[in-house]
Amino acid sequence: MRIISKNQTSASIFAQSWPKISKSFILVTLFCAYQSATAGVPVQTLSGEIPNSKHIDQSTKPVVYQVFTRLFGNKNSNNQPWGTIEENGVGKFSDFDDIALKSIQSLGVTHIWYTGVPHHALIRDYSLYGIGNDDPDVVKGRAGSPYAVKDYYNVNPDLADNPANRLNEFKALIERTHQHGIKVIIDIVPNHVARRYESTSMPAGIENFGAFDNTQVEYAKNNHFYYVTDASFQVPDLGKSKPLGGETHPLNDGQFDEFPAKWTGNGSRLAKPDANDWYETVKINYGVKPDGSHDFPTLPKEYAKQDVSAHYLFWQSIDEAQLPDSWVKFKQITDFWLSIGVDGFRYDMAEMVPVEFWSYLNSNIKQINPDAFLLAEVYNPALFRDYIHLGKMDYLYDKVDLYDTLKAIIQGKKSTSAIETDRLKVADIASHMLHFLENHDEQRISSPEFAGDPFAALPAMVVSASISKAPTLIYFGQEVGEDGSENPGFGAPSRTSIFDYIGVPAHQRYMNDGKFDGGQSTRSELALRNYYARLLNLSHTAPALLGEYYDLDTVNRAHRSEHLSQAHRQANQMGQSDSGSESDYDEMTFAFARFSQEQQLMIVSNFSRSQGKAFTLKLPADLIAQWQVKPGHYPLKDLLAEPLNQPLKRLKTHALVIDDTGSGSIGIKLKPLESKILSLRPESYQWHNE
Repeated sequence: MRIISKNQTSASIFAQSWPKISKSFILVTLFCAYQSATAGVPVQTLSGEIPNSKHIDQSTKPVVYQVFTRLFGNKNSNNQPWGTIEENGVGKFSDFDDIALKSIQSLGVTHIWYTGVPHHALIRDYSLYGIGNDDPDVVKGRAGSPYAVKDYYNVNPDLADNPANRLNEFKALIERTHQHGIKVIIDIVPNHVARRYESTSMPAGIENFGAFDNTQVEYAKNNHFYYVTDASFQVPDLGKSKPLGGETHPLNDGQFDEFPAKWTGNGSRLAKPDANDWYETVKINYGVKPDGSHDFPTLPKEYAKQDVSAHYLFWQSIDEAQLPDSWVKFKQITDFWLSIGVDGFRYDMAEMVPVEFWSYLNSNIKQINPDAFLLAEVYNPALFRDYIHLGKMDYLYDKVDLYDTLKAIIQGKKSTSAIETDRLKVADIASHMLHFLENHDEQRISSPEFAGDPFAALPAMVVSASISKAPTLIYFGQEVGEDGSENPGFGAPSRTSIFDYIGVPAHQRYMNDGKFDGGQSTRSELALRNYYARLLNLSHTAPALLGEYYDLDTVNRAHRSEHLSQAHRQANQMGQSDSGSESDYDEMTFAFARFSQEQQLMIVSNFSRSQGKAFTLKLPADLIAQWQVKPGHYPLKDLLAEPLNQPLKRLKTHALVIDDTGSGSIGIKLKPLESKILSLRPESYQWHNE
């Protein structure tokens, strides 16, 4: 078996087959790959122009595009570690103009998650605008963590052309986004706030977090924070990781004035948290006592079977005085953002907040906007169903199962058989489990720590986008192979920094000074983006992907095992080796079917970077019976590769053969890292080889 090295790209595999290949032929090969990836995608789509762009059907399978707002529009490529805005630049709300939004929409996007919008702690002087300065000792990076919010009633001033008008600039962005038929998601972080939370923009009648806390006790039901009553907060020992890289700053003195000390965001009860704790944040009290018992009304378990309206009525029947005050404050916060046009929320570390609170909050949100998109970060599988059924979350990350498995397969550490194992774990809640291969927390696919090659993840991306009815999420730059290799200051390469001011090189090349035409992109980057555009547009328009799932992996593994056993017996009888078996459905291959009344799809992927596959894909008779297809030969169209406008009669590459027993078979050949999404149209006609 030929294994490619870390330094090889997918494109270089093809070059190895011909040692004397010329550079000009390599360019032709890459261009052909580009053409294949763009086949059937309208030119307008690839250039960022979509006809009828205001009419994306929001009832289809969602596609979420996460953008790190301050990085997306930044055109500065200096990338000096710990660099200032003047040195490294920063993106603005205004960078999301019509050209940029059309470009995002061309990927099939239905929702944009604007990450880092609420005003969070950062190191820059905005005192002219009535904003207090933050202390570098309790801020991660120079630009700050978007999950250390300091004012929930305004937006990050870095993102505005005019900081005094920053909220109105964000409102204008919401309006522009809506004009392109795309909905808006922002972060809400109920578990913790910045160490120095200080809203200067609160509506009348609303007070700051902690304003009326009894700081003489560790816990009180209506306190917003927990306290270490006999000690002052101490800045953790950061070792060599000095704030601002050791730069001189008036507040960078290893001190932060906080007495009594508050519990840290991740739950640390130490007055001096560890450097690995979320020391820049403080934990919010939701009526969970220090011993873990609850100080709020219990939501009856039978409400797991009740709809969101029943949840709303339940909490309306409860005297608000019985609820911890923090619950009410976050209801006020989400009410505020809904009132200015936000369409949904991504909840950071939702599992660290009690499920009853989520029932209270989400049922209120759904009363205001029944179509609100509610996505939660929950990593404990034992809690998934409670947070969906009792907490009324729309979606959770499918991280600890499918994402982790796909990453391990890409890295050669697991068999593809683990995909079906993971699918079965969440089969009853599959439509709620959002799929992704990148987000701001995870390593970039192209980084050496993950795959080292963006094309190596395309089979996983096909599986991720098509295995269920759930939404698909991609992170900006993923579609052009961004590798996260910058040294930003705080943190380390492999993840695009969320803490510092930097540029994102592969994305900047596609952005091309705001033209969003790929004018500076490489051919392979363009081919990659066009593959994503085709796949994601397909994922939210194919009726079958909102239909049923059928496991083809198990039956084809069983068939392979039987075939190999027969071949082994025959080889032994003849005194020969059976190593040349033609059956090649193996540990790097995965297949399944998706179908509805309107459409039947067979999806098959080869995860191997170096080996092609050739095998007969078996379709059991009970699946064919559900499709109500009679014995015969039927043409198949590969929706990932073949032009959508190609006459069906001319496509003879693939055929489904149904025998007299009602079982089906398809001859499959896959190149390394190739996937096929084969569409059956039995109503059209039968096709026989001529």
